[in-house]
Amino acid sequence: MGLDLPLDHFRLLGVSPATDVQTVLRTLQLRLDRAPDQGYTDETLRARADLLKASADLLSDGERRSAYEADLTALADAPEPLMPALEIPSSREVAGLLLLLEAGQPLDVFELASRCLQPPQAPALGSSREADLTLLAGEAVLAAAEDYRRERHYEVAARILQQGLQLLQRMGQLPEVRERIQSELEALAPFRVLDLLSRDPSASREREEGLGLLEQLVQRRGGLEGSSDDRFAPEDFQTFFKQIRSFLTVQEQVDLFDRWSQQGSGAAEFLASIALTASGFAQRKPERIAAARDRLQASSRSGIEPLVANLDLLLGDVDGAVQRFESTAGAELKSWAARQSDEPLGRLCAWCRDWLSRDVLPGYRDLEADPDLEAYFSDRDVTAWVEREDRRRGRSFFSPESTDQHTPSDASQTVPGLGDPLLTQMGFGGTAAFTLEPVAQSTDVPNWPGATDGWSPVASPPGERPRRRGRPVKHADDRHGDVPLGWGLRALVDSLRRGPLAGVGLLPAIAGLGIALTVGSWLVHRNGSTQLLSPASSTGSSTGSSTVNHASKPPVAPPPPGASVPPKLVPQQPSATGGGVATSVPANASAKPTAVGNTTAGTQHGAAPPTGQLITLTTAEPDEAQLRALLETWLQAKTTVLSGQNEPNGLDRIARDGPLQRLKSDRERDRSLGQTQSIQVKVEQVAIRDRTPHRIALVADLQYTDSTQRQGREVNHTKPTTLRNVYVFGRDGDTWRLAASGPAR
Repeated sequence: MGLDLPLDHFRLLGVSPATDVQTVLRTLQLRLDRAPDQGYTDETLRARADLLKASADLLSDGERRSAYEADLTALADAPEPLMPALEIPSSREVAGLLLLLEAGQPLDVFELASRCLQPPQAPALGSSREADLTLLAGEAVLAAAEDYRRERHYEVAARILQQGLQLLQRMGQLPEVRERIQSELEALAPFRVLDLLSRDPSASREREEGLGLLEQLVQRRGGLEGSSDDRFAPEDFQTFFKQIRSFLTVQEQVDLFDRWSQQGSGAAEFLASIALTASGFAQRKPERIAAARDRLQASSRSGIEPLVANLDLLLGDVDGAVQRFESTAGAELKSWAARQSDEPLGRLCAWCRDWLSRDVLPGYRDLEADPDLEAYFSDRDVTAWVEREDRRRGRSFFSPESTDQHTPSDASQTVPGLGDPLLTQMGFGGTAAFTLEPVAQSTDVPNWPGATDGWSPVASPPGERPRRRGRPVKHADDRHGDVPLGWGLRALVDSLRRGPLAGVGLLPAIAGLGIALTVGSWLVHRNGSTQLLSPASSTGSSTGSSTVNHASKPPVAPPPPGASVPPKLVPQQPSATGGGVATSVPANASAKPTAVGNTTAGTQHGAAPPTGQLITLTTAEPDEAQLRALLETWLQAKTTVLSGQNEPNGLDRIARDGPLQRLKSDRERDRSLGQTQSIQVKVEQVAIRDRTPHRIALVADLQYTDSTQRQGREVNHTKPTTLRNVYVFGRDGDTWRLAASGPAR
């Protein structure tokens, strides 16, 4: 009995149907001269040569070739799709499978070879046929897995490798091939973790398997801080782990870090505290924050006191928190905090907001929360918990009088925290709660033990770590209305509602921009070279959907020549992009914008598009003028909304969900306060900083001023100022939309 080989004579020989006779003969000679050298027996190689010659003879004979081509045409025209095949005698089956492997069909080869090795077709033990079939199966498994890996089907590739390994182990042959397969399986482990954990939360079985693989990776390297895995350098593992965090829920992280901390991992103990804090703050569960504080203090790590001060504040111990911060913060952190407020409590609140927004709340699959202290302390459960603690500890609270003053919504700047500069190189997954690379220390910065191990957090002042994504808080010039010392919970909430810390609008850091850089980019090397690994089933939710606020910041020195540093995207000042503007659209910006709703494209430069009219941009490679027009259209729309008017139709055609949701949140906040914003921004000039086919970073210089009115009375005014921001646009289908924005670096 023979074998039906899923090939035709053209593909077996490796020529096209249009090939002439001379080319057929030359190809035959090349194939004969380049026989495989993996160790197949002479019998199989001779049979391979015979099959190649038979195909060349047929294709060199005009009459036989014409008849054969007619048969192929008839198969192609059949009512049901049929695949041509060659019947190979049993004596040449192994050679036929070898040619099928050379033709690029390794999966078919593996399946057929496996079948031939199973009873009743199994060859005699120790025979040359058994040896060749086993070798074919091993080579086919490796080739098929490589094909799937290139297509980013990592889990499928792993399944095939596992099947091949089981087959070779059963045959008890080819230890060197088994070692290669095992090595490929281990190299695929990080890819599989990302593949499995990035799947929909409903795929519980796959996600459980991904978590199991992740734990195996950590155990294989000897814990988070370990380095015993030669295949995974510490810096690569740390970068990979930061990205994996964005696919894990907050509870999954709490459970993982708790298990690893019980095994003696100091980094895991710290991360467990951060995850508990995020969970407690977002879900209004102060008892979890209390557990986080207990764990953090029990860790005996040096330099953690400024963080404990934040936790004290969140637990309602206002006086104790302020005293701890004032007595333990480093000089540079104090200097930064002093620029945020004249009052001790105002400085602590600014620091706490920044820490939450930068290092605590980002990086969880199921957690989206703003570092809104007013909302947190106004929550009924939080209030009840704090009041119970006040009674238990004998704390009292009283409420001095305060002035009704409001903070400018656009006054902001980048502030220090425990951010992660490496993450900005990856464009995927939110900021880590700890620094995953060695950071140059300052004598005035809290020094975490083992900072050079790449896992310990380091608090730093503005300008110390320019690649960190910052968070906006109150502008240094806006110091009125701060909360005095000695205020209890009720007075604190009242001051947060009315004072300079209200309405700042801090947001979680940008987590997924890069995919516009691609959801899957992970494993980024510190030397600037990147290796992009993407899950097979990436979702749009991971790509640049986070909203951020602009902050005015002076430019920093450019990176060294040849350095590969992606643009840094940090929170923007609320009023520049969160506040809407009166804008103008260049005349040449309508090269290819299209209408949305009652839209007209291409207004004259210097004239703002009429209210309610939007333009979209569908040019594959837009220039600066076209991007400026799109930016001004977005800012005009935001101005309209924040001034109290209805949202223009089709706004989702120029901005992604993140910016849109933030705009709605800002307007809802203003509505609840009975206020509107009148904002004016002029786009002075723009320049493209970075461009890929699906992502463009645009730097814009803006002139900005705003005014906030409440019940017909101006309660806030921001004097004219200059902003320099970066706006990131992502291409969705054929349409460019705003993905995120932040201060230019």
